Amino acid sequence: MYNAQKPAPEELPSSAQLLRSTLIALAVAIAILVTVVLPAEYGIDPTGLGRVLGLTEMGVIKTQLADEAEEDREMHRGSDDRSSVLDLPFGLFLSTAHAQEAWRDRVTFTLAPGEPAETKIAMAEGDTAEYRWIAEGGRINFDLHGHGGGDSVTYRKGRGETAGQGSFTTPFAGDHGWFWRNRDSTNVTVTLHIRGAYTDLKTSE
Repeated sequence: MYNAQKPAPEELPSSAQLLRSTLIALAVAIAILVTVVLPAEYGIDPTGLGRVLGLTEMGVIKTQLADEAEEDREMHRGSDDRSSVLDLPFGLFLSTAHAQEAWRDRVTFTLAPGEPAETKIAMAEGDTAEYRWIAEGGRINFDLHGHGGGDSVTYRKGRGETAGQGSFTTPFAGDHGWFWRNRDSTNVTVTLHIRGAYTDLKTSE
């Protein structure tokens, strides 16, 4: 039986090397948390990289059912109700992010067959809005777009849809939102939830 030789003191890592390795590992963990875990698990994307990689939408889908049940309670919840979040790693960061998760506005309207409507929000350049909508009673066509200062942009279109969710960031200041039209043979009720940086929410039928 052979005994392993004890390493010489000069072969052992110094305190400075151990500290540097620890700090590097901590920095990597924070980077993974912010760029991967938060977008994929919670739909929180502080850097915007999660949206590019498709992780943010994954997180939104994961939390969709939970958001629906928690919506009213989240809107009225105080800071004391969020205290349990502080028990998590990086709890202070997460508590701030979760405070912004409640839907800011909810709009509901009913369209007869062939009837159109528009929902608009005023946004500044570089602002981001998140949304989720559902159509009940039938299907609906929509065009999510923006215009202002002679510029226009189309974010997304759909035909015969019953639900949708996502986010968009404005390339210019102006009015941004949805043009809806009921192309079904029955009345369709649309419920739209929105949150983000915007003002002057309006729906006209």
